[in-house]
Amino acid sequence: MKLLVRNLARTTQEHEIRALFSAHGTVTECTLVLDQDTGQSKGFAFVEMPEKDEAEAAIASLNLTPVAKSKIRVKKAQQ
Repeated sequence: MKLLVRNLARTTQEHEIRALFSAHGTVTECTLVLDQDTGQSKGFAFVEMPEKDEAEAAIASLNLTPVAKSKIRVKKAQQ
């Protein structure tokens, strides 16, 4: 299941997002979206978790959780 993670602090790194979601199951892909011109984070990422139950547990546990002083929002990504 592909998840959309929004409202990330601009300082949050891809490996931090992967570690956060790995606590809830297998993460096959983690992509922090970067601005092409500056290379800075745009404040959102996509996380791919192959097991639906693990992905749903991650959503339930991590949605509105404070990470680096920002409350992240996690939901199923539109395909």
